[in-house]
Formats: sequence, C-alpha cells, structure tokens
Amino acid sequence: MFFERHENDGETAVLVHIDFPEGANREDVHEFRELVVSAGADPVELITTKRDVPDAKTFIGKGKVEEIAGVLRLHGAELVIFNHSLSPSQERNLERALQCRVLDRTGLILDIFAQRARTHEGKLQVELAQLQYQSTRLVRGWTHLERQKGGIGLRGPGETQLETDRRLLRERVKSIHARLEKVHAQRDQVRRSRRRSSVPTVAIVGYTNAGKSTLFNTLTTAEVYAADQLFATLDPTLRRYQVESVGEVVLADTVGFIRHLPHKLVEAFQATLQEAAEADLLMHVIDCAAEERDGNIEQVELVLGEIDADEVPELRVYNKIDLLEHGHPHIERNDEGVPVAVWLSAQKRQGLDLLNQAIAELMVSEMFSQQLRLSPAEAKLRSILFELDAIEQEDYADNGDMLLTVRLQLADFKRALARAGIDESRFIEPEKEPWQ
Repeated sequence: MFFERHENDGETAVLVHIDFPEGANREDVHEFRELVVSAGADPVELITTKRDVPDAKTFIGKGKVEEIAGVLRLHGAELVIFNHSLSPSQERNLERALQCRVLDRTGLILDIFAQRARTHEGKLQVELAQLQYQSTRLVRGWTHLERQKGGIGLRGPGETQLETDRRLLRERVKSIHARLEKVHAQRDQVRRSRRRSSVPTVAIVGYTNAGKSTLFNTLTTAEVYAADQLFATLDPTLRRYQVESVGEVVLADTVGFIRHLPHKLVEAFQATLQEAAEADLLMHVIDCAAEERDGNIEQVELVLGEIDADEVPELRVYNKIDLLEHGHPHIERNDEGVPVAVWLSAQKRQGLDLLNQAIAELMVSEMFSQQLRLSPAEAKLRSILFELDAIEQEDYADNGDMLLTVRLQLADFKRALARAGIDESRFIEPEKEPWQ
C-alpha cells in the first residue's frame, strides 16, 4: 500500500535542521545528509536555525517557513525534509503553508527501509511500521471526503470516507500482525532447534554503517549486501562460523540502529531483533573512526535495552582501524583478563584471528564441560541431556550409576537441571562474592 515510489517524486529536496541545545532533540547534520542521499533524494539546500524549543504550530516558526518557501521557488523543489519528528498537525500546517510535501525524520527512515526490504518478512515488517505511522496522518489526504457517503450506489454503512479508510487500515494492520506472529513462531522453533543441538548464537549488532555486513561476509564468506550507506542490511542472515576450542557457532547479521530509531520500527522488527535478545553473545560492531563514536555506542545500548538484550554478554568490535592514524589490531581486556573489545579492520582482514580468539575465550567460559555421575533416580536429566545432544560419552559404574561426559552451554545446563528438578549446587559451584 505504501511501497509505490514515483520516478520524479522527491528528486530535489530542501533540508531543514534545527540546532537544539544538548538533549533528546539533538540530531547530527552529517548523518541527516547521509539518510537523505540513501533515500535517493537530491538535497539542493540545507536550512539551519537555532531554537530552545520547537514552535507548536510549524516546529520552526513563521519567519523560517517564509525562508523555506523562497528556497523552494528558487530551486523548483517539491519536497522538504526535516531532521526531526513532526506531529501530524505540524506536518499539515507546513504543507498548507509551503504547498509541497513535507517529510520528517521518521518518514524518511521508513522510506529507506521500504526500499531496502528484500524478504517477505522484511516487507511485512516495514509495511506494518508505515501503516502505524500513517494512521495518525490519514486526515491529510481525505479532508475533501469527510462527509458521509451518499447518492446512487453509495448508500450503506453510514461512514465517512475517512472512517472507512481507518477501518481498512486497522484490518490490514491486524492481518500483518497475524502473519508476523507465524514468522515469530517459526523463528522460535529454529532457535529451539539450535539450542537442542547446543549450537551457540553470536548476534552482530551496531550502529548503521559500522561495517557489520562486511565483517559478517569476511568471517563466513557469505554474500550479504554490504555498502557504504545507511541501512544497507535489513533482513537478518544466519551463517555458521568455526570458533577455535568451541566448534561451530551461528552468526546472525541484524539491522543497524540509529539515533531516535522510531519505536514503531523497533516493534515491527521485534521478530528480527529477537535474534539479538536470545543470543549467547553480542558482537557490538563500532566504527572507531566515526566522529560521533561515543554517541553511537550509547544509542545502540539504548535500543538493546528496549529489546531486553542488555543482559546478554557483549564483546565490542572496533572496526575500520585502517582509517585511524595509529590503528593496530589488538584485544582489550578488563582487570580479570577477560576480553571486552577487539580492534580490527574487516575490509582489510586485519585482526580477524584475534576476534576468533576473543570469542573462543568468552564462549568457553560460558560452556559446561564435565563428567556427571547420575543415580538411576536422576534418569530424567540423562534424557534431557540426550535431547539437547550434549552427551559425548556414556559409561556405567558397578552400582548402576550413569557416568556421562557432557558439553553444552552453561545456561542450557542450568535449564536442564531445572526441568529435571535437580538443584544446581549438585553439579555447579556457586559463584562466590568478592568478600567471601
């Protein structure tokens, strides 16, 4: 419904950026330009101003509206794009005053997502986010049809055209939700299958254009689309990757994050982002040469909190060291010697062996590898461990006890113990507090 893009629609665009004081409203001008170019628009002029708070009616004030109108006439542009989120009323007031289409930051990001979506699931997720976004803006296109239907062939429901349109939109949203639920169920089934076979998952997350797909392709020899543009990857891709001392893990390439990523978009991509929330390890890829590096890291951490993935162990991967003056591959460790970050260049293939080593150290520490002695009464645990494909060897003692050599993720072993009704302390030493 919202995927049609006209060839001459929005080719030239006037950009508007307001420099608010430091805070939640602050946006990056350079990133804004990249978003506009990624959407396929041709920015002809950037209009900037400073304000403490947005104007309630037009967001920018009467004087700036007149300035924008003059720039539109000068360049013959048909589109104004704001680097901020506008309310539906502000958008309508601006369109009425400027006599052209007005797009805010959220609409711009949704347009890029609509262009990038390739799979059936990706298209559904983008359409859902667009429908939810457009639901508050329907009145803009239907003000001339707000009266009730009448006349020959139009009598019946007693609805205005606007009410009919809203009802159809609600029905479409409900239909997409139902289809995405099926996708969610399929993904859950695949994840359960991976857990049963004890294959750990490493999800690659990070700010958009940090080099996630390039790193993914380099590690797995996959052919995921990678380009120097925002949101090059939307659809998640899974590949197997061999980690020393651990064996095969599943690498999951996910959608990039961005400042003020629309909440509706996060909700729509919940099934996709679940890969990160349920991973055994997060690889947080960071463009170490980016000017806004620290701010980008903060934004990714905020989105991870939104999807309940902030409790998953994380390894930071500082990519693009080839763009630094004195960048060299190395592993950064905390006071206990545990890897917390790896500095590398995916494009130049520098430091990939260090990344493998760091993942191995972190994953091995999360693995449970031991010989268990189970009595016949504890046979239920044996059955669960076989179901998880975690038993490497099985022997029997003279008294009938089972001697099992097992290897699986520690978290999976704890869940198996809970299912079997066996106390963790029977096989796992409790972690001591620092004062003990």
